[in-house]
Amino acid sequence: MASSSSSLYRTWQYRVFTSFHGPDVRKTFLSHLRKQFNCNGITMFDDQGIERSQTIANALTRAIKESRISIVVLSKNYASSGWCLNELVEILECKEDMGQIVMTVFYGVDPSDVRKQTGDFGMAFNETCTRKTEQDRQRWSQALNDVGNIAGEHLQNWDNEAIMIEKIARDVLDKLNATPSRDFDGMVGLEAHLREMESLLDLDNDEVKMVAISGPAGIGKTTLARALHDQLSNKFQLNCFVDNLRVSCHSGFDEYGLKLRLQEQFLSKVLNQSGMKIRHLGAIKENLSDQKVLIILDDVNNLKQLEGLANETTWFGPGSRIVVTTDNRELLQQHGINNTYHVGFPSRQEALLILCRYAFRLTSPHHGFKVLAERISELCGKLPLALRVVGLSLRGKKEEEWEDVVSRLETILDRDIEDVLRVGYEGLDENEQTLFLHIAVFFNNEDGDIMKAMFDDNNLDVKRGLKILVNRSLINICSLTGKIVMHKLLQQVARQAIRKQEPWKRQILMDPHEICDVLENETGTRAVSGILFDRYNIDEVSISENALKRMPNLQFLRVYQRRDNKMHIPEKMEFPRRLRLLHWESYPRKSLPPTFHPEYLVELKMRESQFEYLWQGTQPLRNLKKMDLLGSKNLKELPDLSNATNLEILELAKCINLQIIPTHMNLVSLVRVSMVGCFRLIDIPVMSTNIEELYITETAVENEPRTIRLCSRLKVLNLSRSIKLNAITHLPKSVTYLDVSYSGIEKIPECIKALHRLQFLKLSSCKRLTSLPELPCSLQFLFADDCESLVTVFSPLNITPYACRLDFTNCFKLDQQQARRAIIQQSFSPGGGVTLLPGRQVPEEFDHRAKGNSLTVRSNGNDPLSRFNVCVVICPTRQEHGLGGGHSHQLLCRHVAKGDLYPTEISIFVGDVPKFRREHLFIFTIHHRSTCIDSSDVNREIVFEFSSELQELDIIECGAQILTDKWDYEFGMYQDDDVEFESSEASEDDIGYESSGVSEDDTEQDDSVEDEYLRTDCWSWLFLCFDLSQFVKNVGSLISGRRRSNPDTMYN
Repeated sequence: MASSSSSLYRTWQYRVFTSFHGPDVRKTFLSHLRKQFNCNGITMFDDQGIERSQTIANALTRAIKESRISIVVLSKNYASSGWCLNELVEILECKEDMGQIVMTVFYGVDPSDVRKQTGDFGMAFNETCTRKTEQDRQRWSQALNDVGNIAGEHLQNWDNEAIMIEKIARDVLDKLNATPSRDFDGMVGLEAHLREMESLLDLDNDEVKMVAISGPAGIGKTTLARALHDQLSNKFQLNCFVDNLRVSCHSGFDEYGLKLRLQEQFLSKVLNQSGMKIRHLGAIKENLSDQKVLIILDDVNNLKQLEGLANETTWFGPGSRIVVTTDNRELLQQHGINNTYHVGFPSRQEALLILCRYAFRLTSPHHGFKVLAERISELCGKLPLALRVVGLSLRGKKEEEWEDVVSRLETILDRDIEDVLRVGYEGLDENEQTLFLHIAVFFNNEDGDIMKAMFDDNNLDVKRGLKILVNRSLINICSLTGKIVMHKLLQQVARQAIRKQEPWKRQILMDPHEICDVLENETGTRAVSGILFDRYNIDEVSISENALKRMPNLQFLRVYQRRDNKMHIPEKMEFPRRLRLLHWESYPRKSLPPTFHPEYLVELKMRESQFEYLWQGTQPLRNLKKMDLLGSKNLKELPDLSNATNLEILELAKCINLQIIPTHMNLVSLVRVSMVGCFRLIDIPVMSTNIEELYITETAVENEPRTIRLCSRLKVLNLSRSIKLNAITHLPKSVTYLDVSYSGIEKIPECIKALHRLQFLKLSSCKRLTSLPELPCSLQFLFADDCESLVTVFSPLNITPYACRLDFTNCFKLDQQQARRAIIQQSFSPGGGVTLLPGRQVPEEFDHRAKGNSLTVRSNGNDPLSRFNVCVVICPTRQEHGLGGGHSHQLLCRHVAKGDLYPTEISIFVGDVPKFRREHLFIFTIHHRSTCIDSSDVNREIVFEFSSELQELDIIECGAQILTDKWDYEFGMYQDDDVEFESSEASEDDIGYESSGVSEDDTEQDDSVEDEYLRTDCWSWLFLCFDLSQFVKNVGSLISGRRRSNPDTMYN
């Protein structure tokens, strides 16, 4: 069947064509219908004057094709006319080919008699067929069967013919106005959502299906549902979009009355009969169980709505689809709707595009507005509703007006946006509202388990509350990290809700000036459970001795301030006994008050404080899970934490005067310890045998902790920049990440080969290291750059064939035979990683070599040229040489096969080029995927061209080795002699291509540099500390690339 889209926007000569048997209806029904149509402004073809014959006149055929709607009036003698039957065939062909709308009226006949040609109708049909061929009979019979299956008006069901005619006129008007609009054209990302929904709806399946669209408020659920209705409604006998359902639950009816009212309104709309009254809740099933319907129930927020309108699939005919939109996934679970499409946030690029569509009516910002547009897109949190509202408000505005909006968005939520987002919060019970507010202020992007511990002794049912907030799309709990994430605009909704509370009822204090009054004048109340005091713009505060004591229910306290802010804290100030969160940056006193009671404390975070010690003696710390004293430069001694049996994270980085750590502690729950930059620490005890991550970078240790071998769960061990470290002896076999770079280590123990889980080994700038022993076969990353004394490497290396990177930059003492051969042989492993080592010539293993930056490889054999090992001799340019590091550099490779439509371009991370002191070999693998049209030309000749992204590299020589099934992994060579090559000196001007960058992670990140510096897992350290994000998308991929797009189809 041809798509009906071709008929949507064409011009029709007639609105309606009517097919009828004249003697039956012309002077009665048809005359009344024509009069009603004239009253409604509906033009209908007039067949007066056309001579009737056995064949349809050309004028009549044209009239059928030029009419938007055909109405077939099936009367008792309709089938007695061959003329009528031929008309019917023509009409149904137009329906099939042109998407014409066909309506039926059964005037004194039963639809079953029409379909089966029985009764008086069948007798008339049989008499007509006696004079015709069997082919005509079959053609007419099929047409009557088809038209009899089209739902229409049946005179027998009406007491008043005039009312039936009015109904037909209304239906015609509805269908004439039902041409799909172009309101959704160009909506960013909508087509992808519609494809997903159509797949979920499974329209070819005759079962009745209920499908849901879920997602947070403002994400675009209703827009998607309207577009879906617009696109699919013509495929169903009946359709209905039911909106404003949220309002229906506040109508004042009891449950039965509410459902009865919902069904009356629904059936009136779907059957187009205003004011319809029903007596029981079986009315939907009675009216729709034999109809294929598309029903959209928008913004459902109560189970009663689903029970009233779509309680069972048996209420609707085969092939029906019911689509529910909601931000409450719990309702879907309760109603048994398992097919759900969750609408996610757009990408950063899509969010910017949405903003530009509304602000500029373009796909990109005006000149000079790019930075502002990106900032506003970020402040809107990629929420489509916010992007639309803000974009429209900025249309036609000047740059300075945009800057004003940026400032305002950081603190004030637009009313239109707030009205939509606030609905979710207001629909919560009191307990869930309290939890929502506390998450927004204190626990966004915080660990879910720690947050739950904060409310252990609280009356709130946190587990149930979190589930409700997740189901209503008000928060998300990350499946990988367990962190609770709330959208930044919902945070603003929460803050606004707090501001609107009566001051004496306010549980959370946020306003800095209000908090100053509370702390200085002791005006706090028992209602206060949390304080968030951001005093960056308040220069001086004097806290009264009893200020906090006046708030006995205070559990959560966060204080943010600059070091130069003055805060006067009395020596005898008392903290509330039930305090669970104490986060106070730059705390000004040498210790916590002697009256401090930490027994309920779950998290103590006091970065860059003036502590010399925390407290004296042993304290009850059974609830403590996290202690963070980063940057407390005066801290000399860690207190006895023996009772902190639930402590999981201990952060002591940059405590530069820390010297003493109690040795007798056994903290069984401790999994992560950071002592980065604790320069005075010499002896570090192992405080837990269950530890998983240990960072003792930049310390004075000479050996790894003595009992570290007992840590059977240790995964990450970082001993880098510990210049006194001269050896590592016994490591647990569980280690996956080991960093001893910039240390004084002289030898790697032979036992390292037994670390079968080790994936990352960092030995950079170990100046005394002379040899590498046999390494574990699990190793994927090996950094031995600037190991200037390194001579020997165990041969063969035998690390994983899927190694990602081997870096021997500036290792100029490497043995020219054994060590270099072992490294180069490893570079031919099937994993296709990256290898870097000193060298001035392409090794002989690469049998296709050329001077300069261009290489052409031709093959006369049968093996396709699809995978290559490539070696490039690189050297920093003069202006780059010796300038120092700090930048990541890319090698660009452009390769194209003869006959390819477009070249392939890739970008490979090289490293810190300026620190290269001489020429180096850069070896990597390329996979060529041809776009050649002529299969006879595929990969018979490939041209490689190399350059540097910023012209900071000189390409001296290049080579390639074809990788085929004949490759001998043991010797690292090919047995393929049917290849010729030629070289050419390509000028820089001849290289006209662009690099492809690694795609960005759209996950929102913490802005704190220190937090990034202290990420907890080994792979985060890998990407962060060594900038591997510039060259690797994932552990198995080092080369980012793309095929150049056809410029003529780029934006199609």
